[in-house]
Amino acid sequence: MISNSKHRFFLSLFFFISGFSFATWASRIPTIKTAFGFNEAELGSILLAMPVGSLIGLPISGWLVSKYNSRVPLTVGYALNALSLALIGIAHNTLSLVFAICVFAFTTRIFNISVNTQTLTLQKRFEKKIIGSFHGFWSIGGIAGIALSTLLLTLNVTLAVHFSIVAVLMLLVTLYSYQFLLKGDKSETGNKLILSKPDPYIFYLGIVVFLCAICEGGMFDWSGIYFQEVLNAPIFTYGYLIFMTFMATSRFLSDIIIVKFGMPKTYIMSAVFIVSGISLAIIFPTFWTAMLGFSLVGFGTASIIPMSYALAGASKKYSPGMAISIIATYSITGMLLGPPLIGYLAHAFNLRVSFVIFGLCGLLLVPITKMFFKHQRIALDIKP
Repeated sequence: MISNSKHRFFLSLFFFISGFSFATWASRIPTIKTAFGFNEAELGSILLAMPVGSLIGLPISGWLVSKYNSRVPLTVGYALNALSLALIGIAHNTLSLVFAICVFAFTTRIFNISVNTQTLTLQKRFEKKIIGSFHGFWSIGGIAGIALSTLLLTLNVTLAVHFSIVAVLMLLVTLYSYQFLLKGDKSETGNKLILSKPDPYIFYLGIVVFLCAICEGGMFDWSGIYFQEVLNAPIFTYGYLIFMTFMATSRFLSDIIIVKFGMPKTYIMSAVFIVSGISLAIIFPTFWTAMLGFSLVGFGTASIIPMSYALAGASKKYSPGMAISIIATYSITGMLLGPPLIGYLAHAFNLRVSFVIFGLCGLLLVPITKMFFKHQRIALDIKP
């Protein structure tokens, strides 16, 4: 009999290594841009492969979680995700690069839906809130991934070797940890997508994660470029590193913050941090002000996805797996629009101007979250 604590440890390990692998990819985007000679608009178009692959994976992941116990698509999806990361590293032309990125995004989506379904099931076995800590481990993994990327950049390690090392590590974790994942968590009800008037509960949450995804996706893909081209920083991973560090810190504190202030106020505070941080980085484009600004953005975005997933899991209309799958559709749409939009605006104007998009998304979070809690007062009953 596997204890709940052991289940929690290995789920945390999956979140950690997932953040590690994603940061490995995102932190080396400037390397890929230079190696292929892309301009900002061309890079924005290449980055469309990520959300396109994720959108393809969404209905498949929802179907897999409803048909099987979530640990099956989780394990298979993650093993294939490792292999696709290695393929990105060895891509030698644009077509093979786009294909590898698309597969990487596709398998990431299957893994994410499955692992978040596991966390919602495990949360029911604990009295205290633990979901925020899982996402915190994702961010800690991201920090570790950026740190390794920074080290390997200074050692001039090739992209192929770097990505292959991480892929092997991912496969080893997957093969060993499978036995410690939750069993028998397939839901018997709420597994069908109902094509009718959108459920307001899910719709408002979807808009919230859509806005957050534009900020997160843009920061993941463009923070390194900002430090490289706007600030002329010799080590371009610093911006991504500070963003991920404060995101991780906030996610580990998020469960405590939510208990103290409640979800409505936490959403508002998150929006304030995002707007303040990105404004500071744009208005004062120096190394240290950008570091401070990116840290505030990381602190602000951190709690939004965990809170929204927890609320989605309390849906009365859908099972946790299906609710998360629907919410993730909005998230992927944000990822679809965000990074390419930044690229096109940067090409038309400049990168500083394009980052205004993040501030606008932060501002919009305020009225949308107020509308959610006003419309669905039952949400107040499920706040910690």
